Amino acid sequence: MGMGCTRVLDRVAAALGSLEAAPVEFEAAQDVPWGGVLWALPALLANGLLRHSPKYFHLPKGFYSVVNIFLLLAFMALARIKSAEGLRYCPPGEWGKLLGLDRIPEVRTLREKLGHLSKDEQVREWSAQLSQEWMESDPELAGLLYVDGHVRVYHGQQTPLPKRYVARQRLCLRGTTDYWVNDRQGRPFFVVPAAVTPGLIEMMRTEIVPRLLREVPHQPSPEELAADPYRHRFGVIFDREGYSPAWMKELWAQRIACHTYRKYPGPDWPQSEFSERTVRGPRGEESTLKLAERGTWLGKQLWVREIRKLTETGHQTAVISTDFQSEMGQIAVQMFSRWSQENYFKYMTEHYNLDRLVEYQTAPLAETTRVVNPVHRKLEGQIKSQAAKLSRKKAQFGALILEGELEVSPVENYQKGKADLQETIELLEKDLASLKQQRRGVACHITLAELPEKERLAQLAGGRKHLLDTIKMMAYRAETAMGALLRPLLSRTEEARSLLREIFTTEADLLPNEKEGTLTVSLHHLANAASDHLVQELSQHLNASETFFPGTNLRLIYKLVSC
Repeated sequence: MGMGCTRVLDRVAAALGSLEAAPVEFEAAQDVPWGGVLWALPALLANGLLRHSPKYFHLPKGFYSVVNIFLLLAFMALARIKSAEGLRYCPPGEWGKLLGLDRIPEVRTLREKLGHLSKDEQVREWSAQLSQEWMESDPELAGLLYVDGHVRVYHGQQTPLPKRYVARQRLCLRGTTDYWVNDRQGRPFFVVPAAVTPGLIEMMRTEIVPRLLREVPHQPSPEELAADPYRHRFGVIFDREGYSPAWMKELWAQRIACHTYRKYPGPDWPQSEFSERTVRGPRGEESTLKLAERGTWLGKQLWVREIRKLTETGHQTAVISTDFQSEMGQIAVQMFSRWSQENYFKYMTEHYNLDRLVEYQTAPLAETTRVVNPVHRKLEGQIKSQAAKLSRKKAQFGALILEGELEVSPVENYQKGKADLQETIELLEKDLASLKQQRRGVACHITLAELPEKERLAQLAGGRKHLLDTIKMMAYRAETAMGALLRPLLSRTEEARSLLREIFTTEADLLPNEKEGTLTVSLHHLANAASDHLVQELSQHLNASETFFPGTNLRLIYKLVSC
């Protein structure tokens, strides 16, 4: 039956189709690898890992249930097992003990289960409901949202995805852009993937802002907005890609405030205008900034607040905002805390394999999707090439001078060189003008239906990726919540996540007690006594949650192995 299979009767019943799912039954076990991931279970359940799974997900009769699969995927994320293939090198029986089973599914079975669970519509609805609940659980943080794009580079050959600039690699590469919405602490709410994207502004206009208008909790009523002309529904923060006076005016027409960096800020302000302000970050940390503020008529379209920060080097960073109620220092720290979202991308890519290609299938794009015309792109490349050649020849023409005394031979060579360069320049100018004329008659963008069949592109299939990304979001949020419990106890708060990663990969002993209705998870000692002390403090918070393992009546008790 396979490595680690000890429940023979249950597996035979599952093979015959007479078992809905195997019961969760824990047995006493010692030194279970990765047993520390069970310490994250209260936070995972609090973030909704299993809250709506019966409503949206169903599996055919068999040994493994939806609960088993979801718990396994979340534990894999926290244990930094970055793909299903990574389970090939993990002892299946030991991992089965963490789920109350004899073993976990093999990779092929896990892929089959994911295929049943990753239907686009049900994953989208499940993720949307979780996002709305996360917002409602913390309305203050949901009132100010960071929006940014993250490029997932695609190296495959299934479809010729458009190229886009990847800032972290400083290259134009094929890929898909995911637009993320996060709170001020960097925690994600939802993501909108786009194989073909017209840019951040258009994605916000068509996909993100309409959804936020529906889902952001505690928005003021129309009467409250009418009574206070400076009040806004909620705020969004984005980088310079979203800078547009017209777009900011459009957002304010819907009473949505926005912060962004100002493009082309103009001359520096006098340093006498700047004063020191003590500001508090999203996690309560304090810092001192030198700030100044003016009102600015932006793009001859709307009034905004322009706030500048003066750095120690004398550089002035300009921020513009349509939030007319918040204090200047508060707006500045909110804008500069945008790096929490960039840190989220970096951390998730490094630790949760956010950019991994999950499946090789593709999905068709709508034929009305507008893409760059390949003929126009080719002409654009030729024009740039010709313009570069012309620029070099003009530079050579200007640099060619007659040196030395006026003698017949040098003068003739000089005249011939000038004449040859002049002729080449005239030919290049003629070719360049011809190419520009051709470009005028070619549309810059066309619909997908107008492309030749061989050049049509598709999008990467998104159901399985969306499902796994949502579970990774919950794992990250669970890790963040546990880090918030540890951070006040640490002298170096940035070490909270490192300590949690150590906990998740540490062995543990499991001791079920059916009579008392408990499951004790005894974590083995960590690298030093200070870490053990922090683990004991964390266990008190986890035990206070009185969490029951899903599918059982066993209340989880957390402790160190020697306590």
